[in-house]
Amino acid sequence: MKEIKNIGVIGSGTMGNGIAQTFALFGFQVHLIDLNLEILEKAKNEILRNLERMVKKNAISLGDQEKCLERIQFSVDFQAGLETKDLIVEAVTENPEIKLDLFRKMDGYAPSHCILASNTSSISITRLASVTKRPEKVIGMHFMNPVPIMKLVEVVSGLQTNTETLEQIMSLSRILDKIPVPVKDYPGFISNRILIPMINEAIYSLYEGIAGVEEIDSIMTLGMSHPMGPLFLADFIGLDVCLSILEVLYKGFKNPKYAACPLLVNMVMAGRLGVKSGIGFYIYDNEKKEKKVNPQFLVN
Repeated sequence: MKEIKNIGVIGSGTMGNGIAQTFALFGFQVHLIDLNLEILEKAKNEILRNLERMVKKNAISLGDQEKCLERIQFSVDFQAGLETKDLIVEAVTENPEIKLDLFRKMDGYAPSHCILASNTSSISITRLASVTKRPEKVIGMHFMNPVPIMKLVEVVSGLQTNTETLEQIMSLSRILDKIPVPVKDYPGFISNRILIPMINEAIYSLYEGIAGVEEIDSIMTLGMSHPMGPLFLADFIGLDVCLSILEVLYKGFKNPKYAACPLLVNMVMAGRLGVKSGIGFYIYDNEKKEKKVNPQFLVN
C-alpha cells in the first residue's frame, strides 16, 4: 500500500478548489487542473479569499496560508498533472458522460497504484469504474460544501472497490480532520437520497401554493432545527444540480416519488439556478451578502 502524498484535483469550481485547499492545508502537494487559465485564476482568487477569512477568524496563521498556497500548483496540462499522483479526485459538473470520459483519461495518465476518486453526489461509482482498468481502485469521496468547513465525507464503494482502497480513503479523510462515513453504491447514496426528495417536496409545496418561500424555510429552520431552509439550500446547492440528482434517482429507481417538480424544471430551463446565477427562490446581492425572496414567489 503506497502512502498518499501527491494529489490531483480535476475541476476548479466551488467544490474542486475547496478540496484542493483542504488537502494543501493538511500538508499534501496538490495539482489543481482545469480547462483554461482564466478559470484557474478565479479558483486561485477564491482559495486566497477563503484562506484570508480563516486567518481573520484565527482558524489558521498567516504562515499556514502561505504554505497552503505554495503547495497548490495550477495547471491546464492533464497528463503532466496526473502522471505522478497517488490520488486523483474528480470534481467536475454532475454529468455522467463528462465524468465517464474523464475517468478514461485519468486511468490512462495515472500510475498503476493511483486511486481514482469522484466527488459525485449521485452518479454510480461502479459505472465510473467500468471504463477503467483499475475498478478496484475507484471510489467516491463526496465532500460537502463548503469543503474546508463541513466535516462529512461520504465514502462510496463501487461493486469492485476493494477493502484496501476503502481503508486508505477512510484513513485519509480522518487526516483531513473529516468524519468519513462509508455507504454503498446506489443512486443518490444516502445524503442525497434523503435530502433531495425533501427539497423537491418543499418546491412542490411552493408550486401548489401551500405556503411561500420564507414560510416553508422558516418552518424547517424553526420547527426542525435545520440550519437553513430547503429552498435556500436548493439555491445554495444549485437548482440545476438538484434537478440532475433527481433525474439520477428517478432513472435509477423508476419510482415516481423522485419525479422533479415542474417548477424546478422550469427554473432550471430559465437559468434561475440559485446563488451562482444570482436568482432562484431568492434574489442574491453577493457583494452585500444579502438575499430577498424572489418577487415571483411573494405571498399576497
